[in-house]
Amino acid sequence: MMKKMAVMLAAVGAFVVLVGGVKFFQIRAAIAQGASFQPPPDAVTTVTAKKETWPNTLHAVGSANAVNGVVVSADLPGIVDSISFDSGRAVKEGDVLVQLDVRQEKAQLAAAEAQLELARASLTRMEGLLAKGVVAKAENDRASAEFKQAEARAGEIRATIARKTVRAPFSGVLGIRQVNVGQYLEAGKPIVPLQVLDPIHIDFSVPQQEVAPVRVGAEVQVRAEGLAQPVVAKVTAIDSVVDASTRNVKVQATAANPGARLRPGMYVTADVSLGSSQPIVALPASAI
Repeated sequence: MMKKMAVMLAAVGAFVVLVGGVKFFQIRAAIAQGASFQPPPDAVTTVTAKKETWPNTLHAVGSANAVNGVVVSADLPGIVDSISFDSGRAVKEGDVLVQLDVRQEKAQLAAAEAQLELARASLTRMEGLLAKGVVAKAENDRASAEFKQAEARAGEIRATIARKTVRAPFSGVLGIRQVNVGQYLEAGKPIVPLQVLDPIHIDFSVPQQEVAPVRVGAEVQVRAEGLAQPVVAKVTAIDSVVDASTRNVKVQATAANPGARLRPGMYVTADVSLGSSQPIVALPASAI
């Protein structure tokens, strides 16, 4: 029994030695291969640095603003009787947008016009009697004053009726309607935004030390997210004062805007051409 056990242990030991020897030579071969490994050469490209003429531009950020833009409102309170526009529609100056209820004013106007006709007839009669010397001039003056008061009263009511007809103050594009038929509209409450989208203003600021080269008429390349191509604008105004808090000067450019590619409030970048170019040695950005 002991002899068989010894033979088995000897066989196991020989197997372990054999496996260990094989692994030893495998590891030594791997180490030798790793020591002889050479990394591949780095791939590089070369360009020739040469002098080029680079346009002299000034980069700034700003926003698009309407040439004319207001929130239309009524200056008198009243009940909305009818709405004559659709949201987003283009309108012309003078188009009726909202009509407030004027039934009470029309009744007052009818009474005032009747009083005006009576005063006119009384004045005509007094003038005839005065020509004949039947009445005193004071009576004619009183009739004339009453006629003028009646005329002024009728004119005041007509003006009130006209002010309750809300019209577009200029031609442009309407925004989203903010009132409904039957709603009580307080004086000054918003009805609808109205903007002129073509042309459009581009407002941006430049540091005070860089404003000197900027000139009215300078070309501006305007870019915004969503625009495939930049919009070309021209500088139309430079503010006469420097902002005391930022030490920047506000500059305004104007651009044609067919199709309303730019809309008021959009964030834009502006590259202002300063007119002159300067020679530089240009390098690819990847080389820096």
